[in-house]
Amino acid sequence: MMEKMIRPKGLKIGDTLGVVAPASPTTKDKVELAYEKLSQMGFNVVMGESCYSSYGYLAGSDELRAKDLNNMFNNKEVKGIICLRGGYGTPRILELLDYELIKNNPKVFIGYSDITALHIVFNQLSDLVTFHGPMAASDLTGDFSEFSKNSLYNFILEGEFDSTIKNPKEEIITINGSIAEGTIIGGNLSLITSTIGTKYEIDTKGKILLIEEVGEEPYKIDRMLTQLRLSNKLEDAEGIVLGDFNNCVPESSEYDDSLTLEEVIDNIIKPLGKPTIFNLQSGHCEPVITIPFGVKARLNADNKELTILERPIV
Repeated sequence: MMEKMIRPKGLKIGDTLGVVAPASPTTKDKVELAYEKLSQMGFNVVMGESCYSSYGYLAGSDELRAKDLNNMFNNKEVKGIICLRGGYGTPRILELLDYELIKNNPKVFIGYSDITALHIVFNQLSDLVTFHGPMAASDLTGDFSEFSKNSLYNFILEGEFDSTIKNPKEEIITINGSIAEGTIIGGNLSLITSTIGTKYEIDTKGKILLIEEVGEEPYKIDRMLTQLRLSNKLEDAEGIVLGDFNNCVPESSEYDDSLTLEEVIDNIIKPLGKPTIFNLQSGHCEPVITIPFGVKARLNADNKELTILERPIV
């Protein structure tokens, strides 16, 4: 029997947002800019220790990054948590997180890319609804559009919400028609794949699976999708939403005649016959759509529509 998902309390402008860096570090300038941007948006901001730390390609030691995240959930003043950036590193801290503490202190939690590992464990081990959305340094400090801000606010702020997810401008493509319903989960393809065979393995049974990726050549996308297919993760899903696949083009001179991303999708995803859409603007893109994970959704692939069927906050 599946645990009932815990929806965090909705935020309001003026609330305190905690910023953490569970993966890679960024520059001091970017950290300050992220602080300024969130402050301008009307939030009180608490920067975690990990935002100012670095250890090679990691924002500080595993212990420091995990402690920072645990502390943010434990801090009663902090009403929501947004990640500084992705990069690499979240799988290294999965064994150090206090899932019971997180479950007992549900908060809005926002991020994508490498943060996918945290979405999966928070959904599955803490029964927490989370938000696949923009990050403080990666997105908010750049060309962050009104569309992207409204999409984020639509799901995390108190008040009315629009349940229909619409692309800003690019066309959504139907790979397989029909309608699917289920809890929506997923994130970055590399991170989803990296959970297979671990105790943190993604459970796609009866779910709608969102997949996005950045900067991986078609043969690598092929390899990862094949692993998901061979481990029954694609077969178990009710429907599939392919998000933004930014810069996933052939580059190796070794493969002069590479398959395209579209051909890989036709080879691996299409034969499954599951309701599937492609090119939803979620992932490493701008404008970007925020998607709540751990809530029921309906995918109408014929009409190219994704609808969130329950409010992700209380």
